[in-house]
Amino acid sequence: MNAIAATTTELTPDALNDNNEKQVVNTITPSSATISLKAKGSVAEFNPQVLSKIYQEDINIAIWKRELSPELATAAAIFIKENTVKSTRLTVSPDDAFDLLCNALGSDNAAVTLSKDIALLVDMFCCLFDLKYAGLRLTLLDKAMCPRFHVDRIPCRLVTTYQGIASEWLEHALIDRTKLGAGNEGKSDEESGLFPDLNNINHLKQGDVALLKGENWDETQGFGLVHRSPAVPNGERRLLLTLDFID
Repeated sequence: MNAIAATTTELTPDALNDNNEKQVVNTITPSSATISLKAKGSVAEFNPQVLSKIYQEDINIAIWKRELSPELATAAAIFIKENTVKSTRLTVSPDDAFDLLCNALGSDNAAVTLSKDIALLVDMFCCLFDLKYAGLRLTLLDKAMCPRFHVDRIPCRLVTTYQGIASEWLEHALIDRTKLGAGNEGKSDEESGLFPDLNNINHLKQGDVALLKGENWDETQGFGLVHRSPAVPNGERRLLLTLDFID
């Protein structure tokens, strides 16, 4: 895979018009960013161009603070109300994402509106990382999918929540990574010493589009974003999209 320098990457959403899933790619070595021992940070802006800043070595989460249009928010709400399928997984490319999504999600107005937006995100994700394909998962959740803080052993993942409460994450400089996994000694995230204070927990918002660096961004590990799924309130559901690297 050819890496793309952040200074030259354009993220302009253009209009876009089985499920043989492939292996997740294990590593990425960006030409413009070699991970160092610097503390990783975050960047959030109201412009999709911010996503290209994920290539900066001092960034491990880039957030496009996107407000869903009323049409898209309504479509997501209708889709949740009318669908019982909890997870849709597809291998997609920028060329076929819209058609595959319509086949999988349906041809009613809400599903088509949602499919168009997801196809745009697929195009942006594949453009940014020079990918031919992406692994797509659209999930309806009534509980936390990954309730403990953790890191993913992947290069990078796009996440966005179309409806409901969104993902939680921690700044690298504020955490004790030895408390992840078995290091918590059976204690909750809040009690293990992983982070100093509940106020350290950051929350994505509905509509935000975020890129999360994983442990396999390049050969240096120990800087993947620490994050978790939020607890979903009783009686509510969450519609989550994730995009991953595949070869």
